[in-house]
Amino acid sequence: MPIEDLAREDVISAGPETSVPELAQHMRDENVGSVVITNDNIPAGIVTDRDLTTRVLAEGTAPTDHAAADVMSTDLCTVDPGAGFYEAAQVMSENGVRRLPVCDENDELVGIITADDLTELLADENQQLASVIQAQRPEY
Repeated sequence: MPIEDLAREDVISAGPETSVPELAQHMRDENVGSVVITNDNIPAGIVTDRDLTTRVLAEGTAPTDHAAADVMSTDLCTVDPGAGFYEAAQVMSENGVRRLPVCDENDELVGIITADDLTELLADENQQLASVIQAQRPEY
């Protein structure tokens, strides 16, 4: 199944100048754990809830003193919309990331897929398989 069928299209994004408090508010309001940082809809980095914890709070600096560009991860891994489930899982595993922005052939942001999304899909598939097995097993 191609990632474009699984990815969320409503990606929460912001510019590099966005303040850390604004990023945290976006995460809270949208109930997400990351914000993709873009320049003209091209991903430049990502800020996760963990980044805010380890790069701002743990350092004891004031959140208002930082912008997205100061705390974002720039070694961004992305995936093509046509990539498969296993390819996305492999990219996540090899790079130790839980979120993959989905970018088109022009490197523009078109979605995001997360480890939680992949896990939910696997759980749904297992539930379907369990239903088949339950329907075919003899009565006890």
